[in-house]
Amino acid sequence: MRAIFLWASCGLVAGTVGLSFVNPQFLWAFAVLGPLLVLGFQDYFQDAKAIRRNFPLIGRLRYLFEAIRPEINQYFVESNSDGVPFSREQRSVVYQRAKKAVDTLPFGTQKDVYQEGYEWVGHSLAPTHMDFSKLRVKIGGPGCEKPYNASILNISAMSYGALSKNAILALNGGAKDGGFAHNTGEGGLSPYHLENGGDLIWQIGTGYFSCRDKTGNFSEEEFQKRAVLPQIKMIELKLSQGAKPSHGGILPAPKVTREISQIRGVPMGQDVLSPPAHSSFSTPIGLLEFVAKLRTLSGGKPVGFKFAVGKKREFLAICKAMLVTGILPDYISVDGGEGGTGAAPLEFSNHMGYPGIDALVFVHNSLVGFGLRKKVRLFNAGKVTTGFEVIKRIALGADAVYSARGMMLALGCIQALRCNTNQCPTGVATQDPGLVAGLVVTDKRKRVMNFHHETLDSARHMMEAMGLHAPKELRPWTILKRVGPYDVKNYNEIFQYLEPGELLGAELPKGYRNAMDGAIPESFLHKDDYLKEKKSKLKLVA
Repeated sequence: MRAIFLWASCGLVAGTVGLSFVNPQFLWAFAVLGPLLVLGFQDYFQDAKAIRRNFPLIGRLRYLFEAIRPEINQYFVESNSDGVPFSREQRSVVYQRAKKAVDTLPFGTQKDVYQEGYEWVGHSLAPTHMDFSKLRVKIGGPGCEKPYNASILNISAMSYGALSKNAILALNGGAKDGGFAHNTGEGGLSPYHLENGGDLIWQIGTGYFSCRDKTGNFSEEEFQKRAVLPQIKMIELKLSQGAKPSHGGILPAPKVTREISQIRGVPMGQDVLSPPAHSSFSTPIGLLEFVAKLRTLSGGKPVGFKFAVGKKREFLAICKAMLVTGILPDYISVDGGEGGTGAAPLEFSNHMGYPGIDALVFVHNSLVGFGLRKKVRLFNAGKVTTGFEVIKRIALGADAVYSARGMMLALGCIQALRCNTNQCPTGVATQDPGLVAGLVVTDKRKRVMNFHHETLDSARHMMEAMGLHAPKELRPWTILKRVGPYDVKNYNEIFQYLEPGELLGAELPKGYRNAMDGAIPESFLHKDDYLKEKKSKLKLVA
């Protein structure tokens, strides 16, 4: 559209000038065309609004409609439940903070405080002061030689391919400027991840992009060559993601450019479908041995894994394998079933996997129950756009959080829902060069940094008002939730929280017995199914 406007403008000017030589009355056309052309070129060259930049003149209609809409509840209204789409009000939170605009609002609480699902925290009459340095956490367990001091808020996994090169450059630039980490996503390590020098969490998915051999299997040489780069601070092994767990990543064919084809080592002209499972291991013990291998090959950097909870028994099997092998991941990233993505089957998005909060509490509890929680850090993701959401997840068991959609909105995403069509109008989720040009990196990296800083500053001020000195003082009972018109519970009452080592005792807590009985470190199968399969194989050998 930018190119069409440029050529059309030049053609109109040339045509009008030419006609004016034939008939001077045509000079009056400049009275109409002149102001429009000035506005159009103003849109073309400005770098703050991608819609106006990509669609000169026409793009102004969006902001006109936005200006005359009802403004009730426009600013700083948060979602009161997990798993609902981002509303206009939620987007406003991110947009205002990304632009460092006014972050106060008039006329009091903009929510129905007696509506079921409303959440809040209690303030203290003895508020404190919390230094920004407290909003970081050390990632690195006993086997880690190069621990990383991470921010408690970081950019969630979004691949180059799903996002444009300008979006990746802006995200990484914002991470560099703001001192937080940028997760690469499973789509491989691109030049755009490295160009600005921001801290990276390199995610390794089932496709082993950027560390695969010619047959698509994991390559130690290719991995080691990139893992030792100074920008890479942590390694994340992706087992599954909330939006399409146990399905594998999807990059539609229209987004597979020649460059992406080379980075990922895949052919052009067809969808890139990552395998649903890893080929390098197939058991809980195998998973941990692979984690240890990645840690060694990377020179001792923190290595963790990301997954969405499906069968509780399988994660308990991983915990048992930790005890058997003595190998611990440095961190675990827990994704919720409500997680977003650029392309996923409808049923997987809506009906597969545990929601983020339920999953977080279960994983935290399991590690506590096995006496492992103090040695393994937890990340959590799920529609984080406000300081309250950061506080809530840390109170319920996380050490740090990821934000994907919040960061995308900071880039200028308007939720046009064209991510999987290669026609994103803001240049965020497309490989169309004409649309990508609308996203100006120098402007958007500032907005990413601003969103991160303002969101953490909000969380810090809230914790100060609660009388806390550091995020580690947050507990489940600090978050209150209305569960009925006149019934309020804290999260310690909503969820069952285990005591350290409780899963190692003879009497297992209710809700864990069946899963614990079926979990074994040798297999992700149920213990009974594993024994049956083993007997069957022995008979065949005999």
